[in-house]
Amino acid sequence: MAHRIALIGFGEAAQAFAAAAGWADDAAVFDIKTEAAETRAAKLADYARHGVTGYGSAHAALAETPAVLSLVTADAGLAAAQDYARHLPADALWFDMNSVSPETKRAAETAVTTSGVRYVDVAVMAPVHPKRTSAPLLLSGPHAETGAAVLQGLGFQDVRCVGTRVGHASAIKMIRSVMVKGIEALTAECLLAAHRAGVVDEVLSSLGSDWTQKADYNLERMLAHGLRRAAEMEESARTLEDLGISPVMTRGTVARQRALGALGLAHPPQGLPAKLAALGKEQDSA
Repeated sequence: MAHRIALIGFGEAAQAFAAAAGWADDAAVFDIKTEAAETRAAKLADYARHGVTGYGSAHAALAETPAVLSLVTADAGLAAAQDYARHLPADALWFDMNSVSPETKRAAETAVTTSGVRYVDVAVMAPVHPKRTSAPLLLSGPHAETGAAVLQGLGFQDVRCVGTRVGHASAIKMIRSVMVKGIEALTAECLLAAHRAGVVDEVLSSLGSDWTQKADYNLERMLAHGLRRAAEMEESARTLEDLGISPVMTRGTVARQRALGALGLAHPPQGLPAKLAALGKEQDSA
């Protein structure tokens, strides 16, 4: 069966895109979690829930597919390009949507183009929920314009080309993440200290009227996705180093994101007080 699009990785982003764009009959999917007994059943259930066609190997999913979205974890983005692009037909498009450094994207481009496949650097510039296919996408590389038309045809609504050099889109994303994920990490550090000192309300009110909501959201993201965000911030640190800038603050962000993600509170309680109470219990038991 021919498919319009293939997805490598079927986590939060891939599922959000597939549901919003209605790819139930159009998407071929491979996720490495189907290869492990402990995660296979849950991933197959994800396929069934979204109506996509899952395959037991990347080779089977990619055969005869004209375009693929690579949506794996940051630390697996290069390996995915090196291992899987060769299974695509010549002139297929490889959309690298992973949050990795420009140098990692350029290494992935080399692997992909060696297989006769066209590579597009894609930066997803907002959380996929609630925006889904309306999340802003930045594209760069020699095939960015062609890739933009394909993505728009697949249902993406906010696609913009930012240059003909692979790495330009990812540089924007990685450098922006220094600020965005850094603020999250600072929020956690500040609020954990305020909770322990018994001054949460006073600290939040001194920051501004909307900071209770901001703090709750930032903690939510870190608890649910801290490990993935830590891997992304390792790539941001690599980006800074490649630019000759020591990632002093970013290394702290990596540590704080990883620490909260490792607590195992992927479905944190609702509300800031409940989150801080749960974090306090986890710290006390550590």
